[in-house]
Amino acid sequence: MTTTPEPTHDRASEPSPRSRPRPSPEPAIAPLCELRGVRHDFALPNGTPRTVLEDIDVSIRPGEVVALLGPSGCGKSTILRILAGLIRPTAGEVLYHGAPLAGLNPGVAMVFQSFALYPWMSVTGNIEIVLKAAGLPREQIEERAMSAIRLVGLTGFEEAYPRELSGGMKQRVGMARALSTRPEMLFMDEPFSQVDALTAEALRAEVLDIWGEKTQATSSILMVSHDIKEVAFMADRIVVLSANPGRVRTVVDNRLARPRDYRSPEVLRLVDQLHDIITGVEMPDEPAEAAPEEHAAFEPLPSASASDLVGLCEYLDARRSKEDLFRIAADTTLEFGVIIAIVKAGEMLDFLDTPKRMVVLTAEGEHFVRASPFERKTIWREQLLKLRLFKEVRAMIAADGEAHRDAVLEMIHRVMPNESYENAFTTLVHWARFGDLFAYDEGSETLRMQ
Repeated sequence: MTTTPEPTHDRASEPSPRSRPRPSPEPAIAPLCELRGVRHDFALPNGTPRTVLEDIDVSIRPGEVVALLGPSGCGKSTILRILAGLIRPTAGEVLYHGAPLAGLNPGVAMVFQSFALYPWMSVTGNIEIVLKAAGLPREQIEERAMSAIRLVGLTGFEEAYPRELSGGMKQRVGMARALSTRPEMLFMDEPFSQVDALTAEALRAEVLDIWGEKTQATSSILMVSHDIKEVAFMADRIVVLSANPGRVRTVVDNRLARPRDYRSPEVLRLVDQLHDIITGVEMPDEPAEAAPEEHAAFEPLPSASASDLVGLCEYLDARRSKEDLFRIAADTTLEFGVIIAIVKAGEMLDFLDTPKRMVVLTAEGEHFVRASPFERKTIWREQLLKLRLFKEVRAMIAADGEAHRDAVLEMIHRVMPNESYENAFTTLVHWARFGDLFAYDEGSETLRMQ
């Protein structure tokens, strides 16, 4: 099947609204919607609550683009869904125009990461279905659908099906569907993460064009993103979150005039500022005081594979054992949060150190990366056994000859209640396999010594 080319935008010949600078919103403007002191818990399979958000204050004011930025698992998408009325928080207030929100937020339309299109419906059908659900008359449904299709540059593709569209065109359908409802606020949950870099750049500009025209009802945009450059380019305010549980670390006002250039010194300085904020949260320079072994904490396991960490160590070894964190991200083209997780894994195993913005191979890391494949496994296994979680699981296996998955999950939840125990178990198994520490039988769901 040939790939359908991206359509030419109908408004390409018009002056771009992004060339007209927009003043930053005034702080005194009353919010369209907001969260006050919100906490949210998810129930674990055993019924125990796990807090994913704590003491969250977030507001969306008229005429602004707000971005939620932070590491995986910090609750960005949960905040978006609470503001949209899709989730009721465990505690705190959700307000819409100053009044408590009951049910779905009537001023919100959403654009999803995964496109969320009905494969058996045409472009027009995927847009019209939400208008039919809203109970609009047929004439208005047709008018709004055609208007939205023109707005996002899909004229000529009205009868195409999702399988016939590229990723960028599918996301344009999602945008058209959301905009056809004439929302007061457009919520976007990592909308550009499933398309290539050039298409993502075009779509970001497209969204800002539509928002900047003010011919639509959409006053404000709330977006969830992992991409620091993306939020520096798009947002007026950037809410930086920390994880476990999710909290607002800081709010950064972005007063750079529009249009913005990704390569301008001002945008690059803001990107560096945001990098430093996130790095300071995830990788503080000050080491924690060592506790007696019997009181040692259980270390949360970052979601990083052994092969990723080996690759990073080899990368550093080829660069005289050190490199700037942001240069690593640029060279590898990995998402910054992924790089952070790999680096944290390296710190945990004493292979890496992170003074300021540098990532440095330790003496142990140099020994590891220059060892033979067999010796690497031995070194890895020795480092794992310095971590309390691996020692405890090994003791469980030694006591009965094996340990069932459910028992290990229960132990992980008990000692690390704020962590995703499923993710921790997956990382534990992968790291243990690499070091030949113990094996996992998927059929019987049991761990045994190697």
